[in-house]
Amino acid sequence: MKLVIVDDDPIVRESLGIILDAQADIEVVAFGSDGDDAVRLFEEHAPDVLLSDVRMSGRDGLSAAEELLRHDPEARVVFLTTFSDDEYIVRALKMGARGYLIKQDVASIAPALRAVMAGQNVLEGEVLERAAFMAGGIGGSRTDESALSSLTEREREVVRAVAEGLDNAEAADMLCMSEGTLRNHISSVLAKLGLRNRTQIAVFYYRRCAGRG
Repeated sequence: MKLVIVDDDPIVRESLGIILDAQADIEVVAFGSDGDDAVRLFEEHAPDVLLSDVRMSGRDGLSAAEELLRHDPEARVVFLTTFSDDEYIVRALKMGARGYLIKQDVASIAPALRAVMAGQNVLEGEVLERAAFMAGGIGGSRTDESALSSLTEREREVVRAVAEGLDNAEAADMLCMSEGTLRNHISSVLAKLGLRNRTQIAVFYYRRCAGRG
């Protein structure tokens, strides 16, 4: 995969570049230091994934990602940051970011990027826990009961499978359906709940459905 790294700390940029470029399946094609660089480098290099910090000394990563995702909703943006503020997490999920990771376990970054390339969305454990229980949040325009009642039993099974981290092939196999049928169910769930991606489905499940059966 082609990767662009954007971070305002040159030591972090260099370290990430060395670690990730050493992976056989990852090629770091460019480095940037702020949100303006992120937009420019994404347009110049068309990377498979943009790995960006959130808060930087220049333009922040969130506003840059919002601009990119407005023009290309399929763009793969993963945030790597020391900031797990609720406001940032909600904003990242609502805009359709594919991941939100905390700068703690560097060894987990490459596997997370591979998961994104495989069509999954990735949240570091602490971030998922906080996102799952924060007030307001994703899909908040519906009450819990009305949101749940809008889903069929089969759609609820799909929601549980997605929340457990299964990819499409694994979920389809577990639920004894084709991948095409599974994708149709996911599309229906997203439409009914006003969500944008699989990560938001997982957050919805942990906030509203876990423990209800």
